[in-house]
Amino acid sequence: MQIPHDTRVALDVVVALVNTAPEGDRPDTLADVGALRTFVREHSISDVGELGARDLSGVRTVRSKFAQVFAAAHPRAAVGLINELVATAGTTPQLTDHDGYDWHVHYFAPGASVGDHLAADGGMALAFIVVSGEHERLRRCEAPDCGRAFVDLSRNRSRRYCDSRTCGNRLHVAAYRARRKSEQGEVVHGDGQKQHADHP
Repeated sequence: MQIPHDTRVALDVVVALVNTAPEGDRPDTLADVGALRTFVREHSISDVGELGARDLSGVRTVRSKFAQVFAAAHPRAAVGLINELVATAGTTPQLTDHDGYDWHVHYFAPGASVGDHLAADGGMALAFIVVSGEHERLRRCEAPDCGRAFVDLSRNRSRRYCDSRTCGNRLHVAAYRARRKSEQGEVVHGDGQKQHADHP
């Protein structure tokens, strides 16, 4: 799937934001304004002024909407959420080449809050996915102790885990060990019948 660079960057931020939410034993990593400042810095979110409690509340609201888009069972449900996001943000597309970056589009209005900034750019990136007929690529990790959001960009839409090197490998190793344990607990008789070693 071909995704424009700016859209891919915005999708990465959407996924990162959704994954700051508490899940199972994972804490909320967007718990205070300091954490929000760190998130903004780590993801190079531009045109952001001094952040406060109102910004944190706004970004958490946007995070919840993004999570609902990932949870939407069909595109029409996602469309309603995305339209609400971009409308509330007052989307105002404009070309810019700030900070040495080549020309690209900002969808948030000048002077927008960080929440509206994320809602506008992230909402338009999600809109691109839906318009492309790729809503099912917005997924949650299938590892039972994970559930992190990710965008499946595999050729045949077959990705099941947020990170195949961690969640995927961990489950494969667990399945292998379970098979080995099962095999070691069985003996094969001359008639080809299997029986657990601890039974006569």
